[in-house]
Amino acid sequence: MAEADPSRPQSTTKITDVDVDSLAHCAGYLNLQDLSNLAMSCKYFKRVAYSDSIWLRWFRDSWPKQILSSSSQTLEVREAYMARRTALQQFKFVDPFVADLYTVSQPYSHIAMDKNDVVFSQGSMIGMMKIDSCLSGRQSFIMRSDHNARITCMRLFSLDGTSLFKSDAPGNENILVTSSCDHTIRLWWKGSCQRCFRGHNGPVSILSDKLLGEVGGKVLASGGEDATVRLWSLNSNGKRGQQALKATLYGHEKPVKLMSVAGHKTSLLVTISKNSKVRVWDTATSSAVRSSCCVGMTSVPGAPVKMKCHESMVYVAAGSSVIAIDLRTMQKVLTAAVYRPNLYSVEIMPSKSLICTGGNGSVMLWDIRRNQETLTPEPIVELESHTGPVTFLHMDQYKIVTGGPEDSYVNVLETDTFTQTNTLICCSTEQASTSSGCAGLAVNGYQIVTASYGEEHGLIRFRDFANAACPVVESGDDHASKFWDPQSYSDSGGSDC
Repeated sequence: MAEADPSRPQSTTKITDVDVDSLAHCAGYLNLQDLSNLAMSCKYFKRVAYSDSIWLRWFRDSWPKQILSSSSQTLEVREAYMARRTALQQFKFVDPFVADLYTVSQPYSHIAMDKNDVVFSQGSMIGMMKIDSCLSGRQSFIMRSDHNARITCMRLFSLDGTSLFKSDAPGNENILVTSSCDHTIRLWWKGSCQRCFRGHNGPVSILSDKLLGEVGGKVLASGGEDATVRLWSLNSNGKRGQQALKATLYGHEKPVKLMSVAGHKTSLLVTISKNSKVRVWDTATSSAVRSSCCVGMTSVPGAPVKMKCHESMVYVAAGSSVIAIDLRTMQKVLTAAVYRPNLYSVEIMPSKSLICTGGNGSVMLWDIRRNQETLTPEPIVELESHTGPVTFLHMDQYKIVTGGPEDSYVNVLETDTFTQTNTLICCSTEQASTSSGCAGLAVNGYQIVTASYGEEHGLIRFRDFANAACPVVESGDDHASKFWDPQSYSDSGGSDC
């Protein structure tokens, strides 16, 4: 093989020597996360990632019936795409896909939604509905009554990282876990109860918000009226009932009400009991010495309302206040919010330093960073928009959704501005005067599920805004969107714009 002549100049081609259009063609095969990563790598790749050809394809693939308005031609197509995506996330439309599911006239205890599942409970019964069947017009649901008493908690966990049903289940599926006053915990998959855990000496009151441990050794935690915390092995070796019980943790004197898994260490579990005593457990040592795995204790004033861990902090809402505690020192760092006489609901988004609280007829938004410097925290903004207590809250980076049992409507607010974007009725129009108001809600991206019940029946209402076309028109607006033109279709069955 001939050696290169060192006297001749060597030709080198860099990636930046390739023209933007060619790179944009290649980048068109990336997903949104990869495009974002590409844009952050350097200025040249940012130009590539922001190319109109990429975002025009994303726009057309996502919303084939939407046409970019003429006013958007002077703007980047990416801006039009992001504007519509944000508007859909904030439910700023009047024509979502709507499907009503009628059930027995009975209060709803819980509603959950994730990926392709809508799950709800009424007393001891549990209902399950597949979202893709609903969207295709093949609406169907199943009711199961395996529990013998009221369902107290419901969680959806990804099967990814567990060894449950290892031979059959893809990792992107969810498993449903329920606890009940019948002293049992049940694991559901494919619409049926697959396992039943027994071990508590009383009603099971709460389940952990995440699974403990690492991949392949996931553990479920539960708390009960018997004042114990119990750890259950989730593996595929067929262990059931008491055989799946990994450890029982003692220390609380009153029933366990709430629990949350620490963000900085997946073996740490934080629990709070009815008398507002907080304990931190290192579950990695629980199987060996169950009496020594409590690694921290403190207490907070008032009855427990909500608890959420983020990194090394735990935010505890109890009584009339939300308190932040450092799990490394068990010291109270700050009082992040105060609402008197008491809080009805709380949502915490530490990643944006925001807390939303529900009171009697009002909703407040709090800035955690701002209240670090004061002994008397003040809300950023307060909105009085409901009749009666606000007991249901959802908050994500785009929106806040609020509701209560004495109000038939839920309100949708922008997270950044606290501006109201929409109002959605939970019940049928003819049942509005006799309805329970909002009896539950769950939100996931473009989708929302609400519940209500009246004298004749209960109602689960599913809305999907993914392909909505008619924007909410605010008073004084000549055109609802400067980025896209809404289209109406006479055969769609929806309202005309």
